Amino acid sequence: MNLNDSILTWITLLPAAGAVVVALLPRRGQVIQWFTLLVMLATLGLALHLPAHFVPGQGGFQFEVNRAWIASPNIHYHLGVDGISVWLVVLTAFLGPLAVFASWKAIATRTKEFYFLLLLQWTAMIGVFVSLDLFLYYGFWELSLVPMAIAIAMFGRDRGPQAALKFFVYTFLPSALFLVAILWLYAKTGSFDFVVLQQALASGNLGATPQALTWVALAFLVAFAVKVPVFPLHGWLGDVISEAPTGMAMVVAGKLGLYSILRFNLGLFPAQAKQFAPWMIALAVIGLLYGALVALVQKDLKRLAAYSTMSGLSFCTLGIFSFAIAGIDGSIYQILSHEISGSALLVLLGILYERFGTYDIASYGGLAAKMPRYATLFVVTSLSLIGWPILNGFVGEFLVLSSSYGVHAGWGAAATIGVILSAAYMLWMVQRVFYGPTSSLVAGKGSPDLLFREAIALWPVAVLMFIMGVASPAWIRLIDPTVTALVGTIERAPSPSSFPRTVAAQTIPGGEKR
Repeated sequence: MNLNDSILTWITLLPAAGAVVVALLPRRGQVIQWFTLLVMLATLGLALHLPAHFVPGQGGFQFEVNRAWIASPNIHYHLGVDGISVWLVVLTAFLGPLAVFASWKAIATRTKEFYFLLLLQWTAMIGVFVSLDLFLYYGFWELSLVPMAIAIAMFGRDRGPQAALKFFVYTFLPSALFLVAILWLYAKTGSFDFVVLQQALASGNLGATPQALTWVALAFLVAFAVKVPVFPLHGWLGDVISEAPTGMAMVVAGKLGLYSILRFNLGLFPAQAKQFAPWMIALAVIGLLYGALVALVQKDLKRLAAYSTMSGLSFCTLGIFSFAIAGIDGSIYQILSHEISGSALLVLLGILYERFGTYDIASYGGLAAKMPRYATLFVVTSLSLIGWPILNGFVGEFLVLSSSYGVHAGWGAAATIGVILSAAYMLWMVQRVFYGPTSSLVAGKGSPDLLFREAIALWPVAVLMFIMGVASPAWIRLIDPTVTALVGTIERAPSPSSFPRTVAAQTIPGGEKR
């Protein structure tokens, strides 16, 4: 076999293999940290093979592996990536070394347990993006919950166990309904394979009523929406990001849920997605404004970052349910951009906590004079998150907003207000922390500027923000053909006759009046 035939297996299972080795390593010096970093760097090196050898415009999935695994039930070891998932695999691998650097000093006790959980979490996330068998996908989906919950409980600051329990309950209960929906599909088709299910559902010969399909699609959607999180399913987000160690907090929200909505809700249930679209667009805009307004009144830096995350990811939901090519392209690009910039923000906040021992905004002031290199990176990251032109955050926001005006001008205008609010709370926070009067906390501590370890972790991320801001076609070139095919499928999908009259009569985004 050449490397293309096994590359996805290597990328997916290398962190898990590393976790097994970490469990056997001695607790001596920084052996565990260095080994985990090497595993993450090796995973990133393998992941970069994917875009380097990906063929833009080629239909179907690439680097595909499809082997029979279990005869009864009919489960296959089926992996593959397309233009939607290829960059998400690379993104996850890219964030791995950053998570290790962010945890280097922050995790001083039980390091073996933490890095074991970290590597297991990375295998789970990559597995979600590459799995094309729903049973295999569900295994990775549930696996992604376990290391995260344990890490929050073990390494949380003040309310770790409570935050872990809230996260587990919020995400596990919808996943149980999701499993029931998967088993219902298997009972109807005899397969968990995504491609087989897609063809069976598109044929209309499943022998299921439109009402049943709507309930199944809704079970999928709710499970994914909790992981985004979509308003009002965000109750876990503030506590979890506040309590989770930085290496875990940077990947707890966003990309798994948004990818799953794109792959399974739009990919398997395009007609039902049309039915849900008006509601999802409304919830996205509400979440965008709500997250920005709540962030605006926060006194804690970590909680501000949590609600900023909710607001930023709501842009992605809005773009997905616009059903426009530009909107979905922008949503995928916004996922990549926000995960990179949001992760950098959390790492920067973690550094601040290591130096001064608090996330309280009022305790800071005048920090730019004392830590100028740190302040420079913080300002660049903040400008990226508010969508400043020439930085990565601008591209996705522009594409999403332009497509949202095509769906409904009112929702587009409301989303634009969210952009203004995001600039308000980020710039207010930067002014208070870095350029206000020097606080007694900052004046009284002789804290160093960026350390070498911190600089080599963060400067590449800052450079990538600029590159993604000015060279976005390099990413969109791989994304767009897959999105174009997906939008074509959605436009061809019929509106189920069981839709309520008030919904069926609405103008369906990206479609026509039904």
